[in-house]
Amino acid sequence: MSSQPFTVGIVQDAAAATAAEALAAAAARIREAAARGAQIICLKELFAAPYFCKVEQAERFDLAEPVPGPTTDAMQALARELAVVLIVPLFERQAPGVYRNSAAVIDADGALLGVYRKMHIPDDPLFLEKYYFAPGDGVPDRTLDPRRVAQASGFRVWKTRYADIGVLICWDQWYPEAARITALLGAEVLFYPTAIGWHPAEKAAFGPAQVEAWRTMQRAHAIANGVFVASPNRVGFEAEPGTDGLEFFGHSFISDPFGRLLADAGTDPDILIARCDPRLIEDTRRNWPFLRDRRIDAYAPILNRYLGP
Repeated sequence: MSSQPFTVGIVQDAAAATAAEALAAAAARIREAAARGAQIICLKELFAAPYFCKVEQAERFDLAEPVPGPTTDAMQALARELAVVLIVPLFERQAPGVYRNSAAVIDADGALLGVYRKMHIPDDPLFLEKYYFAPGDGVPDRTLDPRRVAQASGFRVWKTRYADIGVLICWDQWYPEAARITALLGAEVLFYPTAIGWHPAEKAAFGPAQVEAWRTMQRAHAIANGVFVASPNRVGFEAEPGTDGLEFFGHSFISDPFGRLLADAGTDPDILIARCDPRLIEDTRRNWPFLRDRRIDAYAPILNRYLGP
């Protein structure tokens, strides 16, 4: 665990029409975040394209790229130039027929530390991700340098220049097990790059409750684990022929280990910056020693899908 404060930046923005436009826009926003003091900067889920999972179309697999690849090459150069850590969520082509919803982690020297691959894959109306993505592997990646990366069952913590960071992606947000394991690996901050929004027909009835549930769940992860949480979402309406489209609701935020909001956004593009002091993690866990008091001898039943009759 680091001893010095570190500064987190998250980028909330809308989708660009092409990958080239998305890369240029992201680079400009990363530069702005760095100029404002951010040392660790995270983009939104699948940042390089409109959210393509609204329908099942095989040609949309062409949006994927390998890691390393053109996007990570460009981001590595930018990270090296600015001396910042970058979390770059993208559509990864791992092998023919094997595609992932991933986030590349790049250290402040430009080194590609590795990739987190989304573990929980949704399948809801207009969020048809099971068609496109294989879930993250549930076995450790032994090709990673153990001096830089702690790992367990597909979850990872990256030992970057400024802090030890965990990366989870969107639907992972709803699973306390993912946050707990990543915290137990030593994460000081959990990043949740996101693409979540409203179905326009449901917004009036459920919109505010959906935003509040989304934020509350992640703030609870911060409290239960004594870590910082940073969640960048996308914004804007994205049309899809034959559907009502999706309105991505933003409301990105950064929370401290008490669940207090250090920075938060509305529904417009924004860049959030927050200073995180690891001494607050120590203080919080001394006074709320949830990790100490866990009954690890009693938790085996959680490995079952269901325990009722």
